[in-house]
Amino acid sequence: MARIKRGTVSRRKHKKLFSLTKGYRGTKNRLIRVAHEASLHAGAYAYHGRKLRKRDIRALWITRIGEAVKQEGLSYNVFINKLKKANIELDRKILSNLVLEDPTVFKQIVDHVRRG
Repeated sequence: MARIKRGTVSRRKHKKLFSLTKGYRGTKNRLIRVAHEASLHAGAYAYHGRKLRKRDIRALWITRIGEAVKQEGLSYNVFINKLKKANIELDRKILSNLVLEDPTVFKQIVDHVRRG
């Protein structure tokens, strides 16, 4: 049976792994086993971070809306409740953008909600 040499395959896998762990400290960018483990952990943290980012952004929207509504004399939960009762279907992202980019329109929405 012929001998199989797999040095080039291993080298290719190792180079790919080292390119993923480039910039890591200590042996995490030099030793195969340690680098592989560091790469796996980094992937898990990145996945979890992508989920957390959505949570953080939503919290930012709510904070922006809450502060803008507080200046108009309402609390956040009362505003959202009245918004739903007035059948205004704007989500928090849109309301947050209105607070930043077009405060006059946001003020009109608040006034409409307060009257309705």
